[in-house]
Amino acid sequence: MKWIKLVAPLAVIALGGLGAWAVIATASDETITEKLDTRPVVTVDTMSSQNYTVQITSYGEVTPLESTRLAAQVTGEVISWNPAFVAGGLVKRGDTLFSIEKDTYEAALLQAEAALASAKAQLIQEQAQSRVAEQQAKNLPSSRVSDLYLRKPQLLSAQAALKSAQAQLKIAQRDLENCVINAPYDALVVSRIIGVGDYVTAGTLTATLNNVETAEVTFPIAGFDRAFLPAQLSDHPAVVSIDDGQQQEFTATINRDAGIIDTATRMTHLILRIDDPYGLRTNSPKVKFGTYVNVAFSGKTLDDVYRVPQELITNNQMWLLDSDGKLYSEQVNVLRQEGGDFLISGSYNGAEIVMTPPEYPQNGMAVKVLKKTNHDDLVAQRPAR
Repeated sequence: MKWIKLVAPLAVIALGGLGAWAVIATASDETITEKLDTRPVVTVDTMSSQNYTVQITSYGEVTPLESTRLAAQVTGEVISWNPAFVAGGLVKRGDTLFSIEKDTYEAALLQAEAALASAKAQLIQEQAQSRVAEQQAKNLPSSRVSDLYLRKPQLLSAQAALKSAQAQLKIAQRDLENCVINAPYDALVVSRIIGVGDYVTAGTLTATLNNVETAEVTFPIAGFDRAFLPAQLSDHPAVVSIDDGQQQEFTATINRDAGIIDTATRMTHLILRIDDPYGLRTNSPKVKFGTYVNVAFSGKTLDDVYRVPQELITNNQMWLLDSDGKLYSEQVNVLRQEGGDFLISGSYNGAEIVMTPPEYPQNGMAVKVLKKTNHDDLVAQRPAR
């Protein structure tokens, strides 16, 4: 019985081993293995060309179209001035600014009128005497008839005296009118240096005025923008904005090119005009002289260009995806930078641009496309930084 107790465990172990061997023997020799995909994951977009109008921006300072140093044109005492004729005052074209005492010039006008009347009378008298002489000359031999006998010199002298009297009358009238000094245009009074009781002489500086009917803004254009300026600059519309917390915007027109290139900066300058900058005659926003404004306007329209996020082009090279799902690089011609994008030219319609290139892309590298975007504008598809 003892041998049975010894053999039984050995038999159990042997039977277990045979069972395990049978399972292994009946199993398939083929092992199931899963292949790991190590291709980098990218997203792509389909490129399509567009016609793009270049937007040019700049800045400049608002300045008056003209500034006048107003001077007295007659001599006399200042007897009054307009309450708005003070520094910072606004006056309209034709408004009286100040007046000079008129008595002397009224008297001079009366004298000129009297001299004119006397010259007219003298001319009438000479014309009558000349006609009498002509009648008498008909009965005399031609040898005795001279210009002096016909009173031609006297008639010419009377005519000259009349013209002189007329000229003196005009001067007297002008001097009298100049006793009242009017605004030559809608103006901002920059300074006034006279007051009531001051005695001024002809040519005395009395005030400085800035024209507020029209203002100008001279703004620089960089060299890389010059090629994209519109062909016709005169009267080209521009949007002017003021960064004063209220973000005011209004439309003005470009007037001209300054005509020179700055030797230090290599920039050219354009000049636009703003009508009624102080809002005297319209409800337009008030733009003070000295204000810095931003200027934006449309330039040339580029045909068949592609707008690509700047991050996707390095050293004028971008990455595309071929039909086999492999990367290849393409040298591009960058026409212009617009914000965070490049405008490029070429024939890329339908090409697949890689929006999220691998960290170390290589020509011929196989990649896995995670998704294909479908946006008309590549700007919305910039990769996250």
